[in-house]
Amino acid sequence: MLHLLTIEFPNISPIALRLGPLDIRWYGLAYAVGLVAGWAYVRSLLSTSRLWPAGQKPFPDDLAIDMLLYSAIGVFVGGRLGAVLLYEPGYYWHNLEEVPAVWHGGMAFHGAVIGTGLALLLLARRRHMSALTLIDLCTAAAPIGLFLGRLANFINAELWGHVSTMPWAMVFPGAGPQPRHPSQLYEALTEGLLLFLVLRHAIYARSLLGRPGMVTGIFLVGYAIARIFCEFFREDTDPQIGLGILTSGQMYSLPMVLVGIGIMVWARRQRSDALAG
Repeated sequence: MLHLLTIEFPNISPIALRLGPLDIRWYGLAYAVGLVAGWAYVRSLLSTSRLWPAGQKPFPDDLAIDMLLYSAIGVFVGGRLGAVLLYEPGYYWHNLEEVPAVWHGGMAFHGAVIGTGLALLLLARRRHMSALTLIDLCTAAAPIGLFLGRLANFINAELWGHVSTMPWAMVFPGAGPQPRHPSQLYEALTEGLLLFLVLRHAIYARSLLGRPGMVTGIFLVGYAIARIFCEFFREDTDPQIGLGILTSGQMYSLPMVLVGIGIMVWARRQRSDALAG
């Protein structure tokens, strides 16, 4: 009876488009579309004068192009190295030729955060700009890519959830005969859609782009909470990395909460000092 009530997994090909000998996969397409959509969103934030103190945007419009380039490098290099170093170091140590093979999958968000942060710090230094405001703009757009990336995980039938009796549970290819939580969709809705709406409210209703660091802090805390929550439904593919109680994803997310809170406290104090002065 359990299997009769289970939703059938939509068996979608992981290849979105074939152009001659070139296969374009949903996973890579999600990253590409996410970066371009993020670029468009950053442009819209820069062009909305009421979001900035005294109506003066801090950066020229062409900054969005540089952000797209630097963020793309940070995401792919940081995300791939994060997957290699944080999740499967033993495998890649014995298969070094697989390290650059991003088309086979294997990107770590925590590594992508570090890589993108370093890339944007470099951009800010080269163009003599406020690094925190630059990172605020990037993190405001980041949930778009997270949403699309989790949808690609679902299409690829990877990173599935625990066995479940919920009516929307699915039998994933390669995960055995039992229905499981579609945890990729939980993450798409929380890390992606919900976090995007929270950040948009902070930007448009609270004008927090005027407080450098606040949007970044909210993003780090919001993502970490969403990830920690969703990990309770997701099968931990690297239990040897966790601490028994925490999954690897939860363990790597906890420092993000502390860093995010620290950045928000610092940003609030900076604002208070400016007002007092």
